[in-house]
This record gives sequence, C-alpha cells and structure tokens, in this order.
Amino acid sequence: MDKSDCILIVDDEPEIRRLLVDYLARNGFEAMAARDAREAWHMLAHHAVDLLVLDLMLPDTDGLTLCRDLRAKSSLPVIMLTARGEETDRIVGIEMGADDYLVKPFNPRELLARIKSILRRTRALPPNLQPEPVRCLRFANWCLDTAERLLIDPDGVATPLSGGEFRLLRILLEHPNRVVTRDQLTEMIHGREAEAYDRAIDVQVSRLRQRLHDDSREPQLIKTVRGEGYVLAASVLAGNTCP
Repeated sequence: MDKSDCILIVDDEPEIRRLLVDYLARNGFEAMAARDAREAWHMLAHHAVDLLVLDLMLPDTDGLTLCRDLRAKSSLPVIMLTARGEETDRIVGIEMGADDYLVKPFNPRELLARIKSILRRTRALPPNLQPEPVRCLRFANWCLDTAERLLIDPDGVATPLSGGEFRLLRILLEHPNRVVTRDQLTEMIHGREAEAYDRAIDVQVSRLRQRLHDDSREPQLIKTVRGEGYVLAASVLAGNTCP
C-alpha cells in the first residue's frame, strides 16, 4: 500500500471499536470509528474512507438502512457485521449492497483477511485487460463503466454498483456465453471458498438482475444453469468511451 488505506468501523460497542481500530492500525491501516450512523455520515463526508466495516445493529438506525442509503450514492466496499448467524440476516445484508459479511464473535485476523481481499479485488485489473484498460463494456443496450463503476441503462441513466455487484457483472461480462460456477464466483468476488448453504452469490445475482430489469422468473441476460452456475447470454463489446 503506497498510502495507508482508511477503514471506518461503525459499531455501538466501545470495546469492539477500540479493539478493531488498534488491531488495524498495527497492521498498517488508518482506522477510525463511529458509534452510530450520524457519526458515520460525518466521517464519510470529511475523510477519504476506503472500506466500511458496519455493524447490523446501531442505536440511531440499523446498519442495513445505512448500507442501502450509502449504496444509492457510492460504491464504497462494505463488510457487514452481524451478531446473529441467521441466514436471513446475511442475505438481507447482501441485498442492501454489502460486499461481504462476518458473524460475531469473530477473529480480528479473519476480518483483516476479508478487508485485504476486498480491497485487492476492488482495485485489481484482470490480466486480459492490461496494459490498456477497457473503460466501457457494452451489452444488450447496457454499458458498464469500469472506471467509475457505474451501470448505464439504455436511456443513459447511470447507477453506482456495490463492489460485489460490480465484480460479479464484470466477471460475467469477461466470460460471456460461458457458465461460471457459484464456487468460482465466490472465490473471485469474496476471495474465499463457498461455505455450506452460502447464498451470497445467488442474492447478488438476483440484485444484479433487478438492476438490469431482467425478470428473475424468466431471465434473458443472466441465466441460471441448474446445478452449475450462471451465464451471461449476450455479446459484449469493449471500448474506451461510455455514453
């Protein structure tokens, strides 16, 4: 890291805030903490934050609402912390735009590994796009602006994507008309093997279909290959300009 990446911890438990800020600082990051959504918005407005670690339960609002509101205006990576291991909580977190999730109690080393993995994948350019990075990927009258991480619809309206949505769409666009398995997608997007009953990828696919107005009952763009994974059923044209 040329500069210390800035991680914002949003959690209402003082001990967790102190523990994580100290641990991340000792591992080369600039770390800050907020106890609620109000403080988080203030810090986001005044600091260049690279990744948000967000607790599900906050005193003034819930983390899901904060994540949803943030995702409407930013592609800042988000790791959601949840005190419960219920699958529903994890699924809703991904639906709101979180890039990954971690269930409390957790080992700080695992959080550190997740942070490094997400930052690496957020910034990495696939080898087949070097040394001349492609700015725009066009498909089925849609465009993905890879520089700004925006999805541009046929009418020219741009929408910011979460880190997970962006990486998922980009992977599918780089392998058009080819099946990519759920395990492959999990490894490429989250940097870890799929856990048993882990539905994060399925939820992100569903969210991406909504973005693309692709009917989940009879999808035309992102099709499900039962027992295998997903395939982007469209031709892709790479270019250096977007609408």
